[in-house]
Amino acid sequence: MRPIENVHSKKAPHWVGDGFYVKTFINHLEENPDFNYEHTDPFLLFDYGEPTTFEPNPNYQTEPHGIGKHPHKGFETVTIAYSGEISHADSTGGCGDILEGDVQWMTAGRGIMHEEFHSAAFGQRGGVFSMVQMWVNLPSADKLTHPKYQSIKRAEIPLVDLIDNSDDSDGSNQATIGKAAIIAGEWQGVTGSASTFTPINVWNIELYASGSTTLQIPNTHNTLLLVQEGELLVNDTPVSAGNLIQFEAPTQHRADIQDEHAPDTDIIELHCSITTTEEPTLNPIKLLLFSGEPIGEPVAGYGPFVMNTQEELRQTFRDYQTGNFIK
Repeated sequence: MRPIENVHSKKAPHWVGDGFYVKTFINHLEENPDFNYEHTDPFLLFDYGEPTTFEPNPNYQTEPHGIGKHPHKGFETVTIAYSGEISHADSTGGCGDILEGDVQWMTAGRGIMHEEFHSAAFGQRGGVFSMVQMWVNLPSADKLTHPKYQSIKRAEIPLVDLIDNSDDSDGSNQATIGKAAIIAGEWQGVTGSASTFTPINVWNIELYASGSTTLQIPNTHNTLLLVQEGELLVNDTPVSAGNLIQFEAPTQHRADIQDEHAPDTDIIELHCSITTTEEPTLNPIKLLLFSGEPIGEPVAGYGPFVMNTQEELRQTFRDYQTGNFIK
């Protein structure tokens, strides 16, 4: 079983532009000796936008809520919409709306300019808005890859049943208590929709019945779990909504794996008790698991640029200031 290292909760929310009210749980620029990029590699940044209600925007066509054109270089941004809708446009000509349950996986690579706003439809009607965005580092060999854009619709994301294994000594209990949507990575022979440069798992998880289940994570991965809604036991530790679980460091590194018969996964146990109203309506527990094999390379970052050396970073700023950034 992969033990829990820490549960992170004390993060004050802040605005990104005027459309995204987020808690930044991971920031590779923070100098926290107990929780820094060494513990989250390859994840550079993780913003969680808890459910926030927006009133209808009377100026949704001319002044949409969000953030205007800004640059990125050297990594990927992954945006998942849970409630509300996001419109995206970038310097490669990529554009579109990220609807509820959809994922945008944008590779900035050698450089991209993009903008993100509430969609016109959401701006007009208002409502509850919730999303996450993570920054995934690129290895040095791929830092200058051509930008690309993966638009992943909710219906395209494969699902894996989560089986209740509580009180199942004879293996006869096969009740399904939830599902995992495999955005990226692989589990139980199911491969996620997103293509990645390094081994990464990104799974949306819903538990809608009481019971216990287990997740199997490569023991070479840094692993984190966001609790979005509900309360449950994770490895016998009670965790409630709005908390990010940091598991202990990988138990193995790929270069050290020699015994082909040694187990290559760690176990995370989830135990939940789902309550119901008087009507047969369930209140599911919602989680986001993300794990990745550490890249293990030096990082030089400032703002929206993440390179490997300070000289590469200075050159990036020179290119941006002289108009050569995306040429």
